[in-house]
Amino acid sequence: MSRRVMALVAAAFVAAVSFGGAAASSSDLYTTVTVTSGTAPERRALGFGNCFRDILVKVSGDQRVLAEPAVAIEAGRAGELISTFAFRDRLSGVPMHDEQGSYDRPHDLTCVFDQAKLDAFLATLGRKPWLERPRLVAMVGIRDMKGAESLLAADAVAPRDQDMRTSLAAAAERQGLELVLPSQAALVAAHADIGKLPKADPVTMSSLARAAGGDMTLVGTLVWNDKALGWVAEWHIAGQPTDWSTSGVGFDDAFRNGLGGAAQVLSGNEARK
Repeated sequence: MSRRVMALVAAAFVAAVSFGGAAASSSDLYTTVTVTSGTAPERRALGFGNCFRDILVKVSGDQRVLAEPAVAIEAGRAGELISTFAFRDRLSGVPMHDEQGSYDRPHDLTCVFDQAKLDAFLATLGRKPWLERPRLVAMVGIRDMKGAESLLAADAVAPRDQDMRTSLAAAAERQGLELVLPSQAALVAAHADIGKLPKADPVTMSSLARAAGGDMTLVGTLVWNDKALGWVAEWHIAGQPTDWSTSGVGFDDAFRNGLGGAAQVLSGNEARK
């Protein structure tokens, strides 16, 4: 990539959007949120267990940790590892109707885990916290059900783009990853094209990442497939040998697959036997 093009890309990235987890903050890394049906003790216990599973993956970067038998046992006493928790009524301001009570009213349950206790449990599983995390730039190509091609941009205004950005941000937050999405101008300046993304030059992608203030580029394509009854998503990190994919899913699951795979690879857990 020429210096002139690099200058254009760097300038265009001013409009980029950064979102996701602040990996450098321990309080954020050890915090997670789930949805419960009310605040009753049994609902709270279920919520604690769900938060526990989520936080193990988030802190370690290893999705395979959930297959460990000890996780199912520890999830039943997850409250012992939580420093603080709080409920937020998702229907706050909306009066209860019919015979609805607080029992089945949806709440966001935010749990902050005790870092030392959680790290100690991970150690019993042969895992450790993944603390040094790169800032990723996402280059995502989309071919929809009508065959129209586009790249997901920070400043695209179409409703679908807005929904996809929200979904991508949620997937990044779930994994504790900070993500930058380029502006439309940056994509034009970089001559980005969905057809070129699967075999994009790693040097060019690395240059794009640096221009955006990132460390690495997460490259992905989402292609609608009628036979699969959903999106076929393929992912890789520029310069890394590992790729991963999912098929026949909604774009929420496609993005969760992309960011989950990125965490698995970058944390070093993909090489685990």
